Amino acid sequence: MDEVPQLGSTRGMTPGQAKAIERTIVAISILSLVLLFQPVSLMLYSVGAGLVVLAGLAFNLVPLCTPGRPFSSLVKGAAVIVIIFIIVTLLALGSAKLYAIYMASG
Repeated sequence: MDEVPQLGSTRGMTPGQAKAIERTIVAISILSLVLLFQPVSLMLYSVGAGLVVLAGLAFNLVPLCTPGRPFSSLVKGAAVIVIIFIIVTLLALGSAKLYAIYMASG
């Protein structure tokens, strides 16, 4: 009789799951570049531009897609990437706002 994995189990990802996640990230990267460089639609270009950012951030997760590694470590890595992205975005928006104030005062 097969054992049922318990909640909080650290069995890790199977080779198939790890490859599927890795291939999905690569596929999103390729799709984003195709959409970005297509000459037909501005809307598709916009979607491609957003996907390039998403794919660039997601590509940082590829080293975590190894068989045996717990899926929770992949989720933690994604959470760290999202938090860093939010902080950098807020810093960029804050500096743009400060620059606008500086330009308006001069």
